[in-house]
Amino acid sequence: MIDVYEDPGRPDTRGGWRYLWWLVLRQPGRSAAGALLGSTWMVLLAAQPYMMARAVDDGLVPGRPGVLAGWTGAMFVVGAVNAWLSIMRHRTMTRVRMDANFRTVKVVVDHVVRLGAALPRRAGAGEVVTIGVGDVQTLAQALTVVGPGVGSVVVYAVVAGLLLAVSVPLAAVVLLGVPVIALLTGPLTRRLQGAESEYRERQGVLTARIGDLAGGLRVLNGLGGKGLFADAFRRDSQRLRAQGYRVGAVASWVQALGMGLPTLFLAVVTWLAARLAARGAITVGELVSVYGYVAVLIGPVAFFVMMAYELNRGVVAARRVVRLLRLEPEPDTGRRAAPDGPAELHDPASGVRVVPGRLTAVAAARPAEAAALVDRLGRYGPTDATWGGVRLDEVPLDAVRGRILVADNEADLFAGPLRDVVAAERPAGDAALARALYAAAAEDVVRGLPEGPDSPVAGQGRSLSGGQRQRLRLVRALLADPEVLLAVEPTSALDAHTEATVAGRLGAAREGRTTVVTSTSPLVLDRADTVVFLVDGKVAATGPHRRLLDREAGYRALVARDAGNPPDAGDTGETDEVAETVGTVGTDAEGAVR
Repeated sequence: MIDVYEDPGRPDTRGGWRYLWWLVLRQPGRSAAGALLGSTWMVLLAAQPYMMARAVDDGLVPGRPGVLAGWTGAMFVVGAVNAWLSIMRHRTMTRVRMDANFRTVKVVVDHVVRLGAALPRRAGAGEVVTIGVGDVQTLAQALTVVGPGVGSVVVYAVVAGLLLAVSVPLAAVVLLGVPVIALLTGPLTRRLQGAESEYRERQGVLTARIGDLAGGLRVLNGLGGKGLFADAFRRDSQRLRAQGYRVGAVASWVQALGMGLPTLFLAVVTWLAARLAARGAITVGELVSVYGYVAVLIGPVAFFVMMAYELNRGVVAARRVVRLLRLEPEPDTGRRAAPDGPAELHDPASGVRVVPGRLTAVAAARPAEAAALVDRLGRYGPTDATWGGVRLDEVPLDAVRGRILVADNEADLFAGPLRDVVAAERPAGDAALARALYAAAAEDVVRGLPEGPDSPVAGQGRSLSGGQRQRLRLVRALLADPEVLLAVEPTSALDAHTEATVAGRLGAAREGRTTVVTSTSPLVLDRADTVVFLVDGKVAATGPHRRLLDREAGYRALVARDAGNPPDAGDTGETDEVAETVGTVGTDAEGAVR
């Protein structure tokens, strides 16, 4: 089975069927073993009726106990061997399915990482989640056809051959029966494939809406839009439920026919055999063997129908995976060398210039404008920004990522020990970790954990408060120690006391390094070397915080608005008033900020 560090190979993305076949070819030995074990297991099941017929005709009817005992012993040995083969077949097929599952997960994760910042613009979060939660298991289940599927075909041919020795008409009925069943169930399986595809699409849309609703709940509450989004979610979920009913209706017919038609078909075979025995055309032993063959064939014939059902579902899932794998990352055509040392960042779209080695704060009335600026300066999307006079998109992406770090305030936190959660390229030593914790005012987070920095942290930091998670994200960014740090609202979830502490320590921790923070908090702005005030995405004013307070009415209003709406003080319980802090930072001649 694929190892976590093993190269999963290059998937065949020419279609759903080809992707399933690629999963089989990536494990040829195991797939062949599954087919061989499945075929042998089913053929030996069919051998039991044959041996029973011999025991009746050669031992029981002529009264030869020795022959009867010999055939009985042979049946026992074959049954024991077949039980062992069944265990090995099941183990092998479980490994085939698990390999397909994990290989697909690894391929998808590797590709998503390669897409990087282009992923949100190329695929919805709901689509990726749906692939990871449902499609991977569905396409892995479809590979069951490799073992029992091949075995069903083999045993069907073997039984048909054995029936030829009993009666040609019986063999003809058996050989012609499966095509008839396929003709009856084929339209349903095609309809199921279409309904399943639509269901998966709607499921992805609904999953994305759940993420949007959960992520923006507080904003929606503030804007009064929670009810509107809830109504949209309700309509989408009702559509998904209705589509699920349609899928279930078709699937129930496929499954019912999968059991009913083979049973009815084989009942006809049994009835024909009984008529032949009554006329003396076949012996009693042969009649018994026909009953046995019928019992053996019920499974393979039913599996043919279910195989079509599983394969159609698997192809739908594989097509969704292939569609994601076909997405290509934005081309990296950069060939020019990056600046040799610290250099100025310039964004022509906004007019922002970031002086190297200083702490620059960006204040914008609309946070999206500041976030867009950071994306351009960090080359997360189309940009005409320059770095030391060289366009960022002309510098190889690896060089940009190695020296410019964008720290988003909602970046993921992975599960594991806290020390590993905040680690950058390599685990941090105790001294470096202590310095970063101090700079981010996160020492109390570690002190509150039972095992300190070695304490486990739940995925996405669910075991921590919002402010604690934000400070750990800042710790991670500081441990990376990039040449240029672009931090988006790094203190937005902190209470005033903690925010003031972080603002006071961040500059010292990043002394001599280029740092840009987006914020409208006066506690942060006052600590910056330079504040850039954006209006409609353009630079309206630049300078120290106190000078802008005195000279820019728009900036003063922006800072006063932020001071009047402090974040929830749920991180440390402090009750310092931000507005009071603003008063200590600076006022205008008319006392507009107090």
